[in-house]
Amino acid sequence: MIYTVRGEGEHLNVVISNRSAQPIYEQIKEQIRTAIIRDEIAEGEMLPSIRLLAHDLKVSVITTKRAYDELEAEGFIATVHGKGCFVLPKNKEQIREQKLREVEHHLNSAIAGAKSIGVTPRELVELLKILSMEEN
Repeated sequence: MIYTVRGEGEHLNVVISNRSAQPIYEQIKEQIRTAIIRDEIAEGEMLPSIRLLAHDLKVSVITTKRAYDELEAEGFIATVHGKGCFVLPKNKEQIREQKLREVEHHLNSAIAGAKSIGVTPRELVELLKILSMEEN
């Protein structure tokens, strides 16, 4: 299921996969968090209501509420009772931590792939150095 969070030329799609091992609330949370970090959803912008998002995604209100609650606990959004949920100003350290987690995930995948073909840690470090120098 794909849900367009915004209209008017700009939009954010939330894609829900029932085949994913990741719980639906986490799929929603991760996609909204990523959109906030990438400035696809601007600071101060209102998110769709919990009920509207649940209805459009055809999921439980409890599922969308949990996603929003976790985003709020992580400091990405704030709930203004009676008005809705809004994107908070970005915390640079929080964004750095999120990006580091993404890098760690990719490095773990690379390490697993390297191990599967017998690449040694030393060879992997050397490859990383070479690739890093090519970027500069």
